[in-house]
Amino acid sequence: MKIKLCSLVLSLCVSAISHAASLNEKAKDFTLADQDGKSVTLSSFKGKYIILEWFNDGCPFVKKHYSSGNMQGLQKLYKDNDQVVWLTIGSSTEGKQGYFKDMAHMKELRESHDMQSNHLLRDSDGKVGQIYDAKTTPHIYIIDPNFDLKYMGAIDSIPSADSADISKSTNYITSSINALMLKKDPNPQKTKPYGCSVKY
Repeated sequence: MKIKLCSLVLSLCVSAISHAASLNEKAKDFTLADQDGKSVTLSSFKGKYIILEWFNDGCPFVKKHYSSGNMQGLQKLYKDNDQVVWLTIGSSTEGKQGYFKDMAHMKELRESHDMQSNHLLRDSDGKVGQIYDAKTTPHIYIIDPNFDLKYMGAIDSIPSADSADISKSTNYITSSINALMLKKDPNPQKTKPYGCSVKY
């Protein structure tokens, strides 16, 4: 009986691992509501480059990139490019820092942070964050037009909350998108994300 139970647990664990988003494999599809209550499905953007950004407005590492205008500048740069879609995602659960209370709150956050991403998405049960194994805010994922996951990790190469470090760092979003547009894999494809833990 114990052996059968252990086998069942192991099988479930392996199944869960196999369903996690992995580099160079098809991205995991999802549908979430945006700031206008519109349902947004990831696969609807197949054929474009897709940037996923995990967000928590109370996190000092997120504030570093928004208070400096770095994140908005990147969002605008790529939103204005018809080949790229940028999705900002909040996976904080109710009662925890960064939770999106309702659509009005999400609209307020977009306005107060001058967000330029295509959509701000609410993942209040954390299911999408867990499928992608999002660990920090920010945590960045980049999907190519074939819907393959091509980059996952930090926004840049200096893991600090000091905005002065932005100009000294290598930005992994720009380097990855530039490589992908040249039909090359990003280098690196995976980095260690830094920031506040996602509040599941």
